[in-house]
Amino acid sequence: MSTLKKVLLVLAIGIGGFAVFVATRPDSYKVERTAKIEAPADVVFAQLDNFKAWSEWSPWDKLDPNMKKTFEGPAQGVGASYSWQGNDKVGKGKMTVTEVTPPTAIAYRLEFIEPFASVAQTRFSVKPEGDKAAAVTWAMEGKNNFIGKAFGVFMDMDKMIGKDFDKGLGSLKTIVEAEAAKRAATPPAQAIAK
Repeated sequence: MSTLKKVLLVLAIGIGGFAVFVATRPDSYKVERTAKIEAPADVVFAQLDNFKAWSEWSPWDKLDPNMKKTFEGPAQGVGASYSWQGNDKVGKGKMTVTEVTPPTAIAYRLEFIEPFASVAQTRFSVKPEGDKAAAVTWAMEGKNNFIGKAFGVFMDMDKMIGKDFDKGLGSLKTIVEAEAAKRAATPPAQAIAK
């Protein structure tokens, strides 16, 4: 057997072994982060149920300030959708609200188009902690096809997306707490009428 044939055989065995290893990787992934926000649940929920408000706190908007955005359907609630097309850091995709339970939960169908096509389910859960605080959990779940499994061998989805979730929740906390403080400082309409 020639040296070239031996090299090709070893290469073929290596690729085959890697393919078998990739096939054994998990069929799904889940990324989840939680933050406590000192604001009522309804103030938090108002930011989550309005795609136009996302630009204030979304970690991806800061990666491409020139990102093209399109809003379709109702302004809020089930059926509201948001499409984006940006640089190579944010890619291209679409999010659509699929479920709303004010002020405690909202779910979205997240479609990535570029740089790779995939679909994920994203959810925010807002758990009130008294009248003035809430624990907000941001979660994303999806299925891994063969390419996703291969990607997972080299990149940890939880670490990669989790840091963005942490940044986003931090920005959301700042914005929502400022809004809650502003609302608390504004006297109710009845007090003004007196």
